[in-house]
Amino acid sequence: MPSGGSWIIIAIAILLMFGGKKIPELMKGLGGGIKEFKKATKEETENEEKLEEKK
Repeated sequence: MPSGGSWIIIAIAILLMFGGKKIPELMKGLGGGIKEFKKATKEETENEEKLEEKK
């Protein structure tokens, strides 16, 4: 994992690459992706639990 100073450099690089107006859109997309991933893993866990109960 990057240290504190590295995160600052990464944030500056992202800001320069995408500009200030695009960052909220990128974060919204990232948040949506994380939400979908968590939902899918939760559903998979529930499906596995149901299969275990049937055995």
